[in-house]
Amino acid sequence: MKTLDDLIAEGVAGRRVLVRADLNVPLDGETITDDGRIRAALPTLQALTGAGAKVVVAAHLGRPKGAPEPRYSLAPVARRLGELLGADVALATDVVGESARATVAGLADGGVALLENVRFEARETSKDEAERSALADEYAALADAFVSDGFGVVHRKQASVYDVAAKLPAYAGGLVLAEVDVLKQLTGEPARPYVVVLGGSKVSDKLAVIESLLPKVDAILVGGGMCFTFLAAEGLGVGDSLLEAEMIDTCKRLLADNPGKVLLPADVVIADEFSADASTHTVLAANIREGWKGLDIGPITVERYSEVIAGAGTVFWNGPMGVFELAPFAEGTRGVAQAIVDSPAYSVVGGGDSAAAVRQLGLPEDGFSHISTGGGASLEYLEGKQLPGVAVLGA
Repeated sequence: MKTLDDLIAEGVAGRRVLVRADLNVPLDGETITDDGRIRAALPTLQALTGAGAKVVVAAHLGRPKGAPEPRYSLAPVARRLGELLGADVALATDVVGESARATVAGLADGGVALLENVRFEARETSKDEAERSALADEYAALADAFVSDGFGVVHRKQASVYDVAAKLPAYAGGLVLAEVDVLKQLTGEPARPYVVVLGGSKVSDKLAVIESLLPKVDAILVGGGMCFTFLAAEGLGVGDSLLEAEMIDTCKRLLADNPGKVLLPADVVIADEFSADASTHTVLAANIREGWKGLDIGPITVERYSEVIAGAGTVFWNGPMGVFELAPFAEGTRGVAQAIVDSPAYSVVGGGDSAAAVRQLGLPEDGFSHISTGGGASLEYLEGKQLPGVAVLGA
């Protein structure tokens, strides 16, 4: 697999380099609420501009339906990227059309252009390989080389991630290399005990990774909405909490087949409504009231989970412990995250909401060994799946 360093060693001054980055940041209107993914893209972009390349960045934002939607424009991202780079970033008003061609043609050596949201093009995510290939040809016409640096999308077989790598000399960016190296550590011989902290809404979303990890880890600490299906599997009432009734038997099997390995909340924070102004109580997991819903793990659980984390050699965390975006339900996530920071373990935050929680709750990012930019990609790698966007680079 050729790398960014290889490309720069070959010489990039005056050459057009297409970089697939992951700039899918959360927005409040046009305000970026977490620029972590933009910051993560900077080292690769700066290495290329510093070497005199004409850098063309491709990225997506949100989930538009294959056509332009103003709320998903990358304009706010272009502005923030320009601020962080200390230079103007030209934004094309289309993906591969007249504006894209003109914007790229106008680039000076060391300049940066951003194509409009690639998912404004229906062919980007098409299941039809011929359609994706045709779009990839148009991407390739804009550049002389391709750098894959959007780890958050390498598990997708999409035109700007996978197909274009077959059309241009392709290289792995520094971010993709770092992410894969970290995941290799987790799937190789991780320091023991190996503890996984899993949150999120649904057991069904995490079932594959749970089943893959259980034979390999020493403990899985469960939080988030998914914990209530596990509690129901233990015969407890969960009130109006999130529940996947069709997954209860599966959870029963997982608990029975792995005695003592799957830890569940001993207490939870319940509320009468999903609101920052809701009435709340902390109750034992066995005492969730009818008509109330669990929205966070409680302090007893935080203490128990923290004790397990404190003795760990490796910790992988994916998914918040509660609805951390609302203050009354943030303390479970904060407490468990702080325990990971305080632990001497090699610790990996599996991207997505977990990475957002670290920044929103004001936790020190350098308190973790690694904060991934790709939650879905991390989970699929840990499941043992091939990541198309990495495989195509020759990995």
